[in-house]
Amino acid sequence: MASTTLHPLFSIITVTYNAAATVQRTLDSVAAQSCSLYEHLIIDGASTDGTLDIVNQAMQRNPLISLLSEPDKGLYDAMNKGIGLAKGDYFIFLNAGDKFHSADTLQTIADTILDNDYPGIVYGQTDIVDDNGTFLKPRHLTAPRRLSVKSFADGMVVCHQAFVVLRRVAGYYDLKYRYSADYEWCIRCLLRSRRNSYIDGIIIDYLAEGLTTANHRASLMERFKIMSRYYGFWPTLARHIKFFIRNAKRKN
Repeated sequence: MASTTLHPLFSIITVTYNAAATVQRTLDSVAAQSCSLYEHLIIDGASTDGTLDIVNQAMQRNPLISLLSEPDKGLYDAMNKGIGLAKGDYFIFLNAGDKFHSADTLQTIADTILDNDYPGIVYGQTDIVDDNGTFLKPRHLTAPRRLSVKSFADGMVVCHQAFVVLRRVAGYYDLKYRYSADYEWCIRCLLRSRRNSYIDGIIIDYLAEGLTTANHRASLMERFKIMSRYYGFWPTLARHIKFFIRNAKRKN
């Protein structure tokens, strides 16, 4: 395998802003991985709390961490900065508070990549955790065993953090989308990917109350526009009507 100092297999990109309460868990999770074929890029939005102190301390213990801290135009702008700096073959977006499910998760992803001759996308399941990293519940959408661009017509069926993308099929995030650029980005990646490999198990513990969760209504409206763009307005409208009817029946 290639040397991590020259050409890492993974670029793990963590976006932070005033994340002193949660970033340590993410740093510890990455540092604990049995696989060291990665670089860990911290893209910080000029935090004013203790975030930078925590990251700088972690950098002294883990030479695979690097830090960029400067003002940005939001989450997806920061993610684009990470892509621009990344040197790895695959991108993993692990934001402050998120963590790998176990110490051998990254090795499992690496083995899947090598066993399947570098697929365009590797993905798996996600658990939801609280601010203390305690398990709350499985993610409400289950990642399918077979994934294609059509799968995302039903929504973001794979959590962004559990969606590992080969560099050559990944572009930049479209900043005209404020809340759901990750959903649109995943669709574009799927359009470019010829082979996708499924990991049968939990690979990411995702912190609840992310940007999309906190702006749920605006995110849904934006996501509807994205769905209409890629899957057609009328099929998207029909699909949403079915969702509403099904949810209404569940409540009754």
